[in-house]
Amino acid sequence: MKVTDHIEQSKGKTLFSFELIPPQKGRNIQELYNNIDPLMEFNPPFIDVTTSREEYIYINKKGLLDKKLTRMRPGTVGICAAITHKYNVDAIPHVLCGGFTKEETEYLLVDCHYLGIDNVMALRGDAMKEEKYFTPTNGGHCYANELVSQIVAMNQGKFLHEVVETETNSDFCIGVAGYPEKHVEAPSLNSDLRRLKEKVDAGADYVVTQMFFDNQRYFKFVEEARAAGISVPIIPGIKPVSIKKHLHLLPQVFKLDMPDELVKAIEKCKTNAEVREVGVEFAIHQSKELMAYGVPVLHYYSMGKSDNIKKIAAAIF
Repeated sequence: MKVTDHIEQSKGKTLFSFELIPPQKGRNIQELYNNIDPLMEFNPPFIDVTTSREEYIYINKKGLLDKKLTRMRPGTVGICAAITHKYNVDAIPHVLCGGFTKEETEYLLVDCHYLGIDNVMALRGDAMKEEKYFTPTNGGHCYANELVSQIVAMNQGKFLHEVVETETNSDFCIGVAGYPEKHVEAPSLNSDLRRLKEKVDAGADYVVTQMFFDNQRYFKFVEEARAAGISVPIIPGIKPVSIKKHLHLLPQVFKLDMPDELVKAIEKCKTNAEVREVGVEFAIHQSKELMAYGVPVLHYYSMGKSDNIKKIAAAIF
């Protein structure tokens, strides 16, 4: 079922969902199930599965380092199929511009269609670890709105090199990312909002925001998005702080602000266990305020761990 249909059928009730990261290659998928199992009691209608970019590794061959390009966390579509089969929920693969040609994207989308996957998350993706700025893949898309356009075209039976006559076109529901505190590369909030409008005008059906800790930023973002003519659902993304390092790492990586009350509470913590409890309590408060605002879904970035997400969900749902 499409995310938009789940939202419509909820009749105003806030839904619970979360995002997870595929295990590194060679690891057992049971590890993933062990983190999904505790969250199923909260009836998530859908689960997002991230896609990792390729990266360089160095292999020692007789004293010489051989540079190889690889993916450490492959299998997003396979994991989505496994989750759907095991839990009977909609699993949503992240589809990236970075690291994929248009042809590779088309093959991925065809596989998703064969597997009965109804939703995809269309993202530009980050720069490679060795790059300071994002560099488009040769033969790939530069921006997420172009990726959205390719998915929409495929929904209409228009493939890259031909129009396919069929009565069973794909009908993907397309999610895109939004940034309440702007994308790290955007020169301003207004310019970033224009980029979001381009993605929605290209055919995006819903928005999931980057993490934020100040709900007022989200409320203002939604207000400005509506004023700009963006009418699709805007789902807030929530990341509970879990280690003290997040106090400096998250603002640095995502260019976001943390409320002073959260900063002071974390600074008082002597252990990461205490930080994790602070993160849970803050996320509960944040979630309750968002729910009162009437958000369609509370979407949690689990980062592969479910214990803190379960505590939050138990207090909310």
